[in-house]
Amino acid sequence: MAYKEVFWMACDSTEQLRAEYGPFHTRAEAETEARKLGFLYLLRYEHFLGEDEEIQEVRCIFIELPGAPREIESSPVTLHTRCATCGESSAHDYGWQAEVWADIHEFEHSRHRVRLFEHARGKGLKEIANWRG
Repeated sequence: MAYKEVFWMACDSTEQLRAEYGPFHTRAEAETEARKLGFLYLLRYEHFLGEDEEIQEVRCIFIELPGAPREIESSPVTLHTRCATCGESSAHDYGWQAEVWADIHEFEHSRHRVRLFEHARGKGLKEIANWRG
């Protein structure tokens, strides 16, 4: 006999690279937390378990919060650097901080390459290509 397990997450976008917060047992708990965080979506996970309690199927359903603004214009942008070689990363408030971090990392680790991403709430991560010329 199959069993369905449901849990809820608060999330900031429907993009693959999104921030998720949770899990929560009820939609109301997830919605309350999403509104506190300024997130626009809920994510409902449904796990279908087999007789041996192993996951047979997973469904993900995005739900846009009612009354949530369509666009967040004044959301702050955070910059994130990540080394494509070793995976070390850091978050920054200013562009010059990201550049200094990248310079130091690439100096200390020859042949490493640092990538830059910007994160805006509700929009997910976006890579900034050719940011160092």
